[in-house]
Amino acid sequence: MVAPQDLQYTAEHEWVLVDGDTVTVGITAYAAEKLGDVVFVELPEVGSTLAEGKVVGEIESTKSVGELFAPVDGTVTEINDAVVDAPELVNTDPFGEGWLVKVAFTQLPTLLSYDEYAAITGE
Repeated sequence: MVAPQDLQYTAEHEWVLVDGDTVTVGITAYAAEKLGDVVFVELPEVGSTLAEGKVVGEIESTKSVGELFAPVDGTVTEINDAVVDAPELVNTDPFGEGWLVKVAFTQLPTLLSYDEYAAITGE
């Protein structure tokens, strides 16, 4: 699965969709593939304050445990309860139903373009 070109990315293999002063965040198909079958997702609570670059959650697979990093400073406005209940959504639809959190931010940091992210992953 190729990463959508209209999203922005982080070097930690997260995708970011900017909508006004809110971002939706998930992990990329590349990250989901490297993790393997996702069996558990731990997300921050709604109302939590996030700091860019800090660990905010965990994604556990049959092969390993990966950390979820905040791509922005902000406040969690929504979490995807469907992913908590059915973690396999991260594997089957990482850019859609497998989104993880929505965050209200005050300043958008520099994120990677599709081309910059593709250069990191070699895809």
